[in-house]
Amino acid sequence: MNAWRTPGIWVALLVILAIGLMPIVLKSDATREVVFTVLLSVALASSLNIILGYTGYVSFGHIVFFGLGGYVGLYALNVVGLPLWMAISAGGLAAGLLAFLLGKAILRLRGAYFALATIGINEAMRAFVINFPAFGGAIGISLNFRIYREYGGATSALWLTYYLMVAFTLLAVALSYAIKTSKFGLGLIAIRENEDAAEVMGVVTPNAKTWAYVLSAIIPGMVGVLFYFKNGNIEPGDAFRLHFSIELLVMVMLGGFGTVVGPILGAAGYQRLRGILLTTPVLKDIQLVVAGVLLLLIILFIPSGAVGWLRHRFPKLRQVLP
Repeated sequence: MNAWRTPGIWVALLVILAIGLMPIVLKSDATREVVFTVLLSVALASSLNIILGYTGYVSFGHIVFFGLGGYVGLYALNVVGLPLWMAISAGGLAAGLLAFLLGKAILRLRGAYFALATIGINEAMRAFVINFPAFGGAIGISLNFRIYREYGGATSALWLTYYLMVAFTLLAVALSYAIKTSKFGLGLIAIRENEDAAEVMGVVTPNAKTWAYVLSAIIPGMVGVLFYFKNGNIEPGDAFRLHFSIELLVMVMLGGFGTVVGPILGAAGYQRLRGILLTTPVLKDIQLVVAGVLLLLIILFIPSGAVGWLRHRFPKLRQVLP
């Protein structure tokens, strides 16, 4: 419990809550959409940080869990007729189960081999969904409009998904912090620093890595349901976008991998930069080029990210910025 006395985590959670309340106070649909995107990025980056930042395994296929959760959730809503909360739970469970099965297989790989395997999994999942009739094949799934009537209509449903996104973002950050400050998290960090030494010290590395992978997958699976429920449809090309996984890596590295606050700052900063690029005619088509260059610069000059650099430059901040 002493770990939760660190002021930094409460400041981070309060800042997220304050940002989340902005559209509600302003009653602005435009602000809601902007903040929704930022919160989604924070939740996904924080979940990726569990496997990337704490364990040191670089995953280029984290978007698989987001897409699978979206598909399972929309199928549960549209075909099975489950309520939204059960569809969200189903999306999270499906993502966690997939991560468990994959973790047993591919987490025995290390370094570039693991990274390449995650790219292959993303492409394999896209091919599977395209050829899976229950998920609509190449067309995907479109929600029946009557489903929104059960939630007060489309407008009320949009606000409902927004409230839930605020809650899941807070949950993602709290989960990330809880893992980092636990005995389990200490074992993950030992794996990141030296996996062989961690094994010698008694860490059951295959199990630890697998459960870290599972925990990092559940939140993306759940928010994937929210995102595609909000959109009203899901398609294979959109659900398994490899470049979105790359952008998530940039967010985590930009803010500081292995820290709790880093993915929050990285996601917010990158989304701000992305917004500028998309609204500038000359730059709107090169956002991925900028993401690649940004990732290269981070690795070369500030590999610990913004928060890592601040903690190194000002040691007193180590107790403030978890």
